[in-house]
Amino acid sequence: MINAFDPTSATGLSPRERALVERRRRLLGPAYRLFYEHPVHPVRGEGAWLFDAAGNRYLDCYNNVASMGHAHPRIVAAIAAQAAQLNTHTRYLHETVLDYAEALLATLPAALGHVMFTCTGSEANDLALRIARSHTGGEGIVVTALAYHGVTASLADLSPSLGAGVPLGRHVATVAAPDAYRGSADMPRRFAEDVRQAFEDLRRHGIRPCALLVDTMFTSDGVFPDPAGFLAEAVTAARAAGALFIADEVQPGFGRTGQMWGFARHGVEPDIVTMGKPMGNGHPLAGLAIRPELLERFGSTSRYFNTFGGNPVSAAAGLAVLQVLHDEGLAENARSVGAYLQDGLRALAARHLLIGDVRGAGLSIGCELVRDRVTQTPATAETTYVVNALRERRVLISASGPDANILKIRPPLCLSRAQVDLFVETCDQVLASVPGHD
Repeated sequence: MINAFDPTSATGLSPRERALVERRRRLLGPAYRLFYEHPVHPVRGEGAWLFDAAGNRYLDCYNNVASMGHAHPRIVAAIAAQAAQLNTHTRYLHETVLDYAEALLATLPAALGHVMFTCTGSEANDLALRIARSHTGGEGIVVTALAYHGVTASLADLSPSLGAGVPLGRHVATVAAPDAYRGSADMPRRFAEDVRQAFEDLRRHGIRPCALLVDTMFTSDGVFPDPAGFLAEAVTAARAAGALFIADEVQPGFGRTGQMWGFARHGVEPDIVTMGKPMGNGHPLAGLAIRPELLERFGSTSRYFNTFGGNPVSAAAGLAVLQVLHDEGLAENARSVGAYLQDGLRALAARHLLIGDVRGAGLSIGCELVRDRVTQTPATAETTYVVNALRERRVLISASGPDANILKIRPPLCLSRAQVDLFVETCDQVLASVPGHD
């Protein structure tokens, strides 16, 4: 697996790299994983570039955490300035926290009137589920077949992408990903019907519906953005079952799709929006926005406090992210440069039969590799080769999907056309080198 590097089988590592791998294994234990057969040791970042300990430069087309660009100077300055003054928590008054809450809510539908802060996307999704259960009185959650929503106990229960070793809870039902590549024109109807039947099945087993929870780009399932609007029918089906719609924007949010929010692509308004990762551009900041009426029961019976969630330094980071996103036109850049990148990949498909499909929105892109375009047989081994061969040429991506055959491309939103040209040229070289393929 691309993200399951085994240090005991490593080849080609320098003595220093091998010592670091062994030290990591000894100190951190066996549950952690490294990317790539030959791990990367970055020590510095700038924009869409990473630099390793030897000074080599890598084009980062994978890290969606530093979405505004690695070590963005305005965000770094905002964090440092607030840290030099004060850092407390939300049980004290602080204007920067409120300024950030106002600025963030201004980017969302007006019906979402409250915001609550956490440190991670996992915490945000966990809190969203607590509130949803309080409001609906239900437990039943519907997610997609290879979803990833977090690592807390309650989120691992409904994150099938974590693998067979993490069983799903009995209150969780899965539906097939909305795969238009392998599907047909009636995919929106079928997806909505799957959601409806999943909630009915939960109810038949005595489990009251609570929420439909989806990453609005279905990133872990393989990146499925099209046709725009298809999610609306499934949301209607969920609400008809008495469930809330929780839009997990941890990966699609903050301009990645060319719009501020991934759910906007589908013309729907969520009941709860969860967010994280790019929210602080690497600073641990996450949270949720919610309809005020959904908080009434929860707020009247429960207190919420998170020692670090929404602290002044985090708020300063988040406010700087919104300012950079606006001032540098990064959502617009994601839209135009993302379209340019997709065009480049489609041009490669004319020369490399391994490419079966190219899809995406903005700078959230999936490129599916298949051994045969007619049978659409997943090219899993070839995808592993491509990802690792790109790494050796100092271009970083990963893979997703049930067969790990979909190149997952999600660079910082500051990616330039010149960097796209480098990426496409390198992909062309790697695809030409895949054993057994022209």
